[in-house]
Amino acid sequence: MAKNLARIAYYAGSFDPVTNGHLDVVRRAARMADTLVLAIGVHPGKTPLFTTEERLAMLEQVCGPVARKAGCKLVCTTFSGLVIEAARKAKATLLIRGLRDTTDFNYEMQMAGMNEVMAPRIQTVFLPAGADVRPITATLVRQIAGMRGDVSAFVPAPVAARLAKKFR
Repeated sequence: MAKNLARIAYYAGSFDPVTNGHLDVVRRAARMADTLVLAIGVHPGKTPLFTTEERLAMLEQVCGPVARKAGCKLVCTTFSGLVIEAARKAKATLLIRGLRDTTDFNYEMQMAGMNEVMAPRIQTVFLPAGADVRPITATLVRQIAGMRGDVSAFVPAPVAARLAKKFR
């Protein structure tokens, strides 16, 4: 008889900044898991707009209420190295990947295959982005905000405020 394992979902990204697209994936993932781990990838060669601490705070602020509403525990953390290894260390049973389009799908299918070989007990779950958030990317949000454009349709209100402050 199989043990009843806790469903721990691991969703990794740069979250620089947290977008409505990320929030859409979090909303869907939180309904599937007992614990949702949001993990910020930290890479020494990259210089993000927001510090790791700022990104962790944004994740907790905007995703915490969503997870609580779904009855899911939220853990916000960082990792370096391979996502699949970080997911394994977190005892994840699900690796969450958001999909916007077929380009994402093709890349993510390759990654899922490789990850399955490295960690066969972790199931990759693809969550398609809702139509209203499909075009949103953190890169475009940063570019628009950097040119003092209105990003309120693309990010939660607290994130829009942080972006406005960052580019003042």
